[in-house]
Amino acid sequence: MMRQYELVERVKAYDPDACETTLNRAYVYATQKHGSQKRASGDPYFSHPIEVAGILTNYKLDCDTIITALLHDTIEDTDATPEEITKLFGPNIMKLVDGVTKLTQIELKSADSKQAENFRKLLLAMSEDIRVLLVKLADRLHNMRTLHYISKPEKRVRIAAETLEIYAPLAERIGMHDIKEELEDLAFQHINPEARDSILARLEFLREKDDNVVSRIVSELQDVVSHQGLKVDIYGREKRPYSIWQKMQRKNITFGELSDIMAFRVLVGEMPECYEVLGYLHANYKVVPGRFKDYISTPKPNGYRSIHTTVLGPENHRIEVQIRTRQMHEVNENGVAAHWAYKQEEPTGPQKEGVQYRWLRDLLDILEHASEPEEFLEHTKLAMFQDQVFCFSPKGDVIALPARATPVDFAYMIHTHIGDTCVGAKVNGAMVPLRTVLNNGDQVEIVTSKAQTPNPTWERFVVTGKARARIRRFIRQQQEDQYKDLGKAILQKAFRQEGYDYSDKALEGVLKIFKQPSVEALLTLVGAGHHTGREVVHAVFPGSKDKETARKVVPLDKVRARKHDHAIPIKGLIPGMAVHYAGCCHPLPGDRIVGIVTTGKGVTIHTIDCDTLETFTEQPERWLDVGWDNEGEPEHFIGRLGLTVGHEQGALSSITSVIAKNHGNITNLRFTNRTTDFFEMLIDIDVVDVKHLTNIIAALRATPVVNAVERARG
Repeated sequence: MMRQYELVERVKAYDPDACETTLNRAYVYATQKHGSQKRASGDPYFSHPIEVAGILTNYKLDCDTIITALLHDTIEDTDATPEEITKLFGPNIMKLVDGVTKLTQIELKSADSKQAENFRKLLLAMSEDIRVLLVKLADRLHNMRTLHYISKPEKRVRIAAETLEIYAPLAERIGMHDIKEELEDLAFQHINPEARDSILARLEFLREKDDNVVSRIVSELQDVVSHQGLKVDIYGREKRPYSIWQKMQRKNITFGELSDIMAFRVLVGEMPECYEVLGYLHANYKVVPGRFKDYISTPKPNGYRSIHTTVLGPENHRIEVQIRTRQMHEVNENGVAAHWAYKQEEPTGPQKEGVQYRWLRDLLDILEHASEPEEFLEHTKLAMFQDQVFCFSPKGDVIALPARATPVDFAYMIHTHIGDTCVGAKVNGAMVPLRTVLNNGDQVEIVTSKAQTPNPTWERFVVTGKARARIRRFIRQQQEDQYKDLGKAILQKAFRQEGYDYSDKALEGVLKIFKQPSVEALLTLVGAGHHTGREVVHAVFPGSKDKETARKVVPLDKVRARKHDHAIPIKGLIPGMAVHYAGCCHPLPGDRIVGIVTTGKGVTIHTIDCDTLETFTEQPERWLDVGWDNEGEPEHFIGRLGLTVGHEQGALSSITSVIAKNHGNITNLRFTNRTTDFFEMLIDIDVVDVKHLTNIIAALRATPVVNAVERARG
């Protein structure tokens, strides 16, 4: 464990003007507060904040950040108070400590919710001051270094997975490359130890086979460029196990098929020399096509600048070479920490750092639009895991996007309003579908219309968290409007069945009972199925519970005998009402149907003879009389058929041909049983109604290869 004087000396070595008195006070204060507390390793707990502070001194961070590291666990884990810390160390350090303090355990419905809520708070804190994230990353790094002391394997795996999904990408996003790589490898060690050990063994085998290969390549590269009068530093290393494993997974290849497990860096003095070195390399070695990237002219969003090229280098080894200036290298390795070194007299917050922090603004935008913690976490992960492409706006602005991004992602990256109203896109001057995948260097122009709103189908192909969050918010708002209208219809019916007149005013008196702020909110919950009409009626009129009608159970056979003279149409009565068709019975126009109010889905339509209805026999308040709207435009529905077919050549072709001739479209086909003579299958077909499906059944029965065909359920 680092001693008090050693920590002070480390800080003063790069910051002679550091406040030695305050550093000593923080060290002593935290030591006293943590007292006899122990870590899982058995070490004194205070060894942890000291190690965190030590990690941050490697990046020459300012005195306030080092003090924050020493104090970051005192509020939650000791009897220290915010008032006391403010008095001893000032409001600025208290604000940092508050942002980094381990977050209070919150009561949420799942571990994912807790993780998402904690990350949400971290994001808000670091948006105020990025040093919060620097301390948090150092905190996580030391915890990962000591993770093996935790006895429960499942807890180790959970922490390691969280590290890979959240903290390593965050380190990458702020340019802390070394921390990112170490976090990944430490997490890999716990998540997939067998794969890691296998890769390490293969690397060791290669080293034993040719232990001087890296130094020989460095020497030859040095000869290629240095005799031109350039002063360069060249370093070589094997790629890390996790990086190698990622590439194997991404390309679906074995270790033996990897061709570039070595990476080399060439450091020069000035930027023009980067391109000189590139020219010498390309003149002396064969270039691997498609592997050149110029991050100097187009830096990454985190400020990373370098030229990457892959060549068939010395001894015909395929090697990746990164070329950069020494100043670029310092920023690339230390990232945002370079901007927060002690010498910066006036550091700025993320919101003032320009393009390097656009990603943070995007995450905050996602936070604003996401409704649930888990949804926010999902979109955040999407926003952080990005192999990027760089596209251009018509004005020449560079827009960084994840791989496989579409014009819709591009539109939302420019502005939320442009994303919401986009109707088309021109890529390199030509109109393209909105689902087109963008490539590096594409110039993209978005066509908008004031009449346009987000299309729910966009969610199927967008890849940025920002776009998905905004589209889902729009869908959610639409659903809420639908649920509100449906809830009102359900309550009007429930009031009528109990012999009362419905009014919004009657509902105002029970809002507190249901813990809702408004009548609209209560109607939405009823429409979404969270409360039944009977519940609300009984709350408004408590005496109605004693009525025979209040507890009357409608027998299933009675319900099945109902007529639809006064049915709520599936379309028409409540425009845009949330309606879903049950997968257990696949109802089609022409079937007798019934609606069931389903939690979170609105109304689910079942055929009147569906076995699933048995489970709702004693919940008559959830039943709705519904009928088909024959006035509307024809739609396509899924009809499912079960077939037994002779095992002979051309059988499947005959079946698909018959279905196509009868204007059916096969959407899914699954074999359920095979014998020597027959095979059985389930086929899903797009049809417009029962009559259409019946015609297809008749045509199939007339086909020689078909032994049996019938409509299938489920």
